[in-house]
Amino acid sequence: MTLDELKAEYAERNPKSKRAYEQACELIPGGITANVKFFAPFPLYMKKGEGARIIDVDNHEYVDYVLSYGPLIHGHGCPEITKAAEEYVHEHGTVLYGASHEGELEFAKMIHSYFPSMESMRFTNSGTEATLLSIRTACAYTGKRKIAKFEGHYHGGFNEVLVSIHPELSKAGEGKRPLPYPDSVGIFEDQLENTVILPFNDLEACEEILVAQQDDIAGVIMEPLLGGTIPATKEFAGGIREITECLDMLMIMDEVKTGFCIGMNGAQGHYGVEPDLTALGKIIGAGMPVGMLGGKKKIMDMAAPGGSYIPGSGRKMTSKEENLYHSGTYNGHPLILHMGMAAIKLLSEKYEELLAQTQRLKNGIRDSYAAHGVRVLTPGIGAMFHVCVTDQREILTHRDMRKCDMGLRRRMDYALILEGIYNKPCKRYNMSTAHTAEVVDFTLEAYERAFKRI
Repeated sequence: MTLDELKAEYAERNPKSKRAYEQACELIPGGITANVKFFAPFPLYMKKGEGARIIDVDNHEYVDYVLSYGPLIHGHGCPEITKAAEEYVHEHGTVLYGASHEGELEFAKMIHSYFPSMESMRFTNSGTEATLLSIRTACAYTGKRKIAKFEGHYHGGFNEVLVSIHPELSKAGEGKRPLPYPDSVGIFEDQLENTVILPFNDLEACEEILVAQQDDIAGVIMEPLLGGTIPATKEFAGGIREITECLDMLMIMDEVKTGFCIGMNGAQGHYGVEPDLTALGKIIGAGMPVGMLGGKKKIMDMAAPGGSYIPGSGRKMTSKEENLYHSGTYNGHPLILHMGMAAIKLLSEKYEELLAQTQRLKNGIRDSYAAHGVRVLTPGIGAMFHVCVTDQREILTHRDMRKCDMGLRRRMDYALILEGIYNKPCKRYNMSTAHTAEVVDFTLEAYERAFKRI
């Protein structure tokens, strides 16, 4: 089947989703509340989830590999997390105080035990807010105005970092000297001047760029795994840490995707690297909106109200003008933190089995493609991975990803949807503790049926 034929069958099979989408377009731009949710000819509309499965409005059941793009590490409706939420509301009688509560400290202690580089931390309502705060913090601490990010890395939908995520390569410069390319209208040249683009996994080229602008760059923000799946080499991750220290820049590790997903100690545990600042999100909220920024105490103390003075510490209070502003109505949301602690505790008990089933699926997918004469790579560490149709030996950069055969991958993904496997075409796979051996077996059987379709 061609891609057009697969899409036509998809559309015929999902009349209620089609109708819901058309109605949504009348009141919601493009019919969707986040651009990532769209795929042609229209997205599926879901109505129920349980464990590793999700059900759409046309009553089709799927094994879910989107998992809300990562937060649902225990799948849908996890009983332990649901019970934790119900018990909290029953005991405390509310879900929000607008005041400090003991759960903030309890959660912070748990995070610090897994991420010791986060000596001090603040809560936000999303990973995007956490990375936004990280950039403000880096600029405030160093007194510099530019930020450096890597080509292909995503850190949220705000102007400083909505640059060179999916650049038009003809306008993005050479691989070793990438040029900033806006990923949205509304980002102008004067803003692009303050975002320096670096080539991922090319330490020598990065060092040359950073040295040349060391007086202007406040920090380097990076996904330790590009898109959550393409790893930095250990040499590269350690090298960026050394370079930033030498050049008086902050190293910001965006672990919104990778935190608790590629290991209980995150990517920084895997690489043995301690960044100055770390952004977390997704998994730590158990499916609820949350984010965190943490790092060295001397840096994070800039956000202390009125300055960095703490009674009995002997530290001098800074002036109000030197204070780093950070606030938010829902920061440290008590119900979300309670659910997040339940999720992290449960993950610590089930993580090894999660890794085992992820590896089984990766191996099975590679074998399934190979049986049909196609070579694929499945890059990723922990519970996330990509499926890349390619003859390349390895994938190290965004430009390497662009060389993969996305046409075949897209056809397979549409065929898999028709066979009960839900993933947005050409996106990464997200695994959960609900993806048991039986679920993996069903998925690999669906792969064989999908191959017969195409």
